[in-house]
Amino acid sequence: MDIPLRTYATMQDRPAPLCYSRTWDNGVSSIGDARDAVADLLGRARPAPDRRSVQDAQLVVSELVTNAAKHAPGPCALRLELLPGSTALRVCVTDTSGEPLRQRPPDPRRVGGHGLRLVSKLAAALEVTRLARGKRVTATVPLTGATAL
Repeated sequence: MDIPLRTYATMQDRPAPLCYSRTWDNGVSSIGDARDAVADLLGRARPAPDRRSVQDAQLVVSELVTNAAKHAPGPCALRLELLPGSTALRVCVTDTSGEPLRQRPPDPRRVGGHGLRLVSKLAAALEVTRLARGKRVTATVPLTGATAL
């Protein structure tokens, strides 16, 4: 396939997206490490996302990684990818459970079981992909740029 030179040159000038990935062989050792990875990655984003966006992204990652650690035996993985222009963070969590995600009905008296509802509210998109062994949950968290004071 021939790619016009102008298109090819434009593709070559794009900076590589900021990414992070981590795999845990025997379940997640620290959810805090996953939240820290979000803060570190978004700290390098330009334009920098505002504090609320970083906190939202950390909450989404924390909930998805916690669910993988709690409900799936064996290894799991986290991949973070900053989309062009720092407009959103794509979060992918892969685990070994074939069980679908289940959003429980709201119950303010219940402790726990609210994570998927939070993720659904904070993510612009939430997708579950079945894999040969397990599933991949992908959430796209919108980021708002920090405003100058």
